[in-house]
Amino acid sequence: MKLLALSIPFFLAACASSGVHSIGTDRLMISKNTAKVGGGISASAAAEVNQEADAYCAERKKKVEVTDLQLTPGRFGSLGNVTLQFKCI
Repeated sequence: MKLLALSIPFFLAACASSGVHSIGTDRLMISKNTAKVGGGISASAAAEVNQEADAYCAERKKKVEVTDLQLTPGRFGSLGNVTLQFKCI
């Protein structure tokens, strides 16, 4: 039971997005760790980073142009990761 109680904050933090970060002139990035049971990539995590990028650009009355999408599957004992690089055009 203690192990379960200790793992809940880990899984909640693991699903949080990094937020939008500038990585150069007009280039932005969002990264999200995924904790999918059994490993692999959470399809919802990829959708969530795309939605966050859409919202960020929409606030600026612009559209998203994806420049790179990296999906790193999780394995036993490690988290997966989705990293989206984009521009607002």
